[in-house]
Amino acid sequence: MAEPIRILHVLGNTQLGGAESRIMDLYRHLDRGRVQFDFLVHTDQEGYYDQEIHALGGRIFRVPRFRLYNFFTYKKALNAFFQKNHEFRAVQGHMTSTAAIYLPIAKKTGVPMTIAHARSAGVDKGIKGILTRWMRRNLSRKADRLFACSRLAAISVFGEKAVKEGKTTFIPNAIDCPVFTFCPEKREEIRKRLGIENRYVIGHVGRFHYAKNHSYVLRVFASLCEKEKERSYVLLLLGEGGGMEAAKQQAAGLGISDRVLFLGNQRNVYDYYQAMDYFLYPSRYEGLPGTIVEAQTAGLKCLMSDTICEEVAVTELVTAMSIQEPPEKWADEICRTGDYKRKSHVQEMREAGFDVNSQTEKMMFFYETGEWE
Repeated sequence: MAEPIRILHVLGNTQLGGAESRIMDLYRHLDRGRVQFDFLVHTDQEGYYDQEIHALGGRIFRVPRFRLYNFFTYKKALNAFFQKNHEFRAVQGHMTSTAAIYLPIAKKTGVPMTIAHARSAGVDKGIKGILTRWMRRNLSRKADRLFACSRLAAISVFGEKAVKEGKTTFIPNAIDCPVFTFCPEKREEIRKRLGIENRYVIGHVGRFHYAKNHSYVLRVFASLCEKEKERSYVLLLLGEGGGMEAAKQQAAGLGISDRVLFLGNQRNVYDYYQAMDYFLYPSRYEGLPGTIVEAQTAGLKCLMSDTICEEVAVTELVTAMSIQEPPEKWADEICRTGDYKRKSHVQEMREAGFDVNSQTEKMMFFYETGEWE
């Protein structure tokens, strides 16, 4: 029996993040007798998905995290890695900040196909963001294929010229749609477990990072509580990250700590969407947020920032507003649209290309042939 072809995914880590979750959704659905995944990560810390990756037959390789001062050390480590490990059919780089370094090295050592995959339409503020843009400046010419989760992500990472010339391929951030089907019984179970049975639940899922704009989430929620004092609101925040402590301090300062539940990372995140009544997502920038895909599939009204790509707004459930508006305006919108009849939108999301089951066959065909249908 022939061995499966192996695809190497390059990431910062294997924690519970958007890109990582989407890759794992795909990985679980692959025919692993045909295609197998391996991972190259920039950390020596064990990640959230490490055990599952090993159980599925994947390998995890590690290189040092890139810092500007260790450019030559980093490049040496990548050269050593690919000299020893170049049996992959393709290397798919989701960490685009340094893809212009590691993808050409992989190609030079004999990997047939290199892929740069843009998953974000922005960069961090300050020097880090400037450096990231500089590192990406020639990336469109240093990879065989350019994948992007949205047009905005493609422009941000590869440049408008590459998009206009048709060099980029749109790959939706697909999810396992059926598991997000609205379930009243699961809704009641989770709400009872959290002690929020008779509350109106605002939800947000995302790591505590500058891009996700938790400060604005909390300000909108505080305004909402002030505007509708007769309605008992609660805010569920799922995710972890370096900004969590600051968010807790801000919640205390706004006087809403008793209404905000910091739930951390949850493996069964789909169950928590059931417990929510409204989804709030005022990101500063995104590629294509899988959370908005998930929330729509679960039948939740979504209020997101207008900096997020249009491709994600598949259903009438999504409304976009500017984060330049005062938080009170966002609270007004939630008050205005907060009463609606909940139902699943699985079929609509499938038809829009956001179901991992249909995407899996396309991706396996691509990995095996190098052709995208």
